[in-house]
Amino acid sequence: MTHGADTIAAIATGAGAAGVGAVRVSGPLVPAIAASMLGRAPKPRYAHFAAFRDAQAELIDRGILLYFPGPASYTGEHVLELQGHGSAVLLDALLRRCISLGARLARPGEFTERAFLNGKLDLAQAEAVADVVSATSEAGARAALRSMEGVFSARVDDLLAELIALRVHIEAAIDFPEEEIDFLADPVIGEQLAALRANLDALLVETRRGVRLNDGISVAIIGRPNAGKSSLMNALAGAERAIVTDIAGTTRDVLREAITLDGVTLELSDTAGLRDSDDIVEREGIRRARAQLERCDVAILVTDEGNVESDQAFFEGTPNHSAHIVVVNKIDLHGTRARRKRGDGVDTLWLSARTGEGLDELRDMLRRLATAGAGEGAFSARRRHVVALEQVEAHLERTAEALDGAHAGELAAEELRHAQQALGEITGTYSSDDLLGAIFSSFCIGK
Repeated sequence: MTHGADTIAAIATGAGAAGVGAVRVSGPLVPAIAASMLGRAPKPRYAHFAAFRDAQAELIDRGILLYFPGPASYTGEHVLELQGHGSAVLLDALLRRCISLGARLARPGEFTERAFLNGKLDLAQAEAVADVVSATSEAGARAALRSMEGVFSARVDDLLAELIALRVHIEAAIDFPEEEIDFLADPVIGEQLAALRANLDALLVETRRGVRLNDGISVAIIGRPNAGKSSLMNALAGAERAIVTDIAGTTRDVLREAITLDGVTLELSDTAGLRDSDDIVEREGIRRARAQLERCDVAILVTDEGNVESDQAFFEGTPNHSAHIVVVNKIDLHGTRARRKRGDGVDTLWLSARTGEGLDELRDMLRRLATAGAGEGAFSARRRHVVALEQVEAHLERTAEALDGAHAGELAAEELRHAQQALGEITGTYSSDDLLGAIFSSFCIGK
């Protein structure tokens, strides 16, 4: 599949006046443009030292010309790279020269979009290109590189192969209803479905980790009014971001602040105190607090010594995959020492947001949660991948329910068809123009 006949050009990189920059061109006019810039037909995959000149033969710059004939190129089309000295003025002049020779300006992400459309990358790999460029930590960059090399896509393809095998088995039973053997009663179907769901669960866990490595983690700070949530937010952020008073209910909205721990991004959300209230504004703040809680990766409950157990009811509504931390605040007021207690699914920390005592232990916990699973084999992922896998999970659950009821074959087959389509959206087997537009418009120009 080819993208089209037009030829695109863009400044691919730039490192300032003393650095190295490049203009990238892709499309059918590349051989002619390369010959014009070099003065002769270029040798494929060979670094030519060239004097780049404008239409009046005036020197623009001197640099390296590289020509990659399609389909053995990044985009699958003919590709040209002109590497100059990095000056924004000179790069712009080179770009205008390419445009005068028949190219047009590339849209954001159009080079990678053409690579996808021409079968050089699948959609998950294409997204990983942007993730490599925007990585804010070494662990995130390594994970994005693995996705770009197809580690995540291979896991999705393996799952897809299992799903298709199950579909074939069930649809064969539908196609031969006159057979005396009840194919749907074959225990192999149940075993295949159980194995498929187990493998999906494992992939979903790793994909959520991949999102955290890519985007950082969302941390919701919750608790009763005046428990010290805003003080904790300010202490973690290292700045007076939230208003702190002795008046309960000061925080009326969700206040967000992004911080970085060892290159990993954490989005902190200070929320309104959770309680019953007749104040219409405070009630709206509480509603938003609960909405934030429903989509967080980590929930930090700020409480006091007398409400440690009862306040844990506030964790209700958090996603199943989220981590729970209880912070017993204001130890400076009660003469309590900073410490940590490990529980079953909940860690409890005693600290003082005001003095900072015990705060380093909380930072270490958040850092470990953010980088969990960042070892060998970890890959980057995006939230849309998690949504797609969750849709597959729902379809497989309904498949299991259908196999226990009437018209089992038809209903199960339909659910599996939808599950296959949801999986295909991850790698682009099934994709809409709107989805592609949304994904590639987020890329930088030149990628």
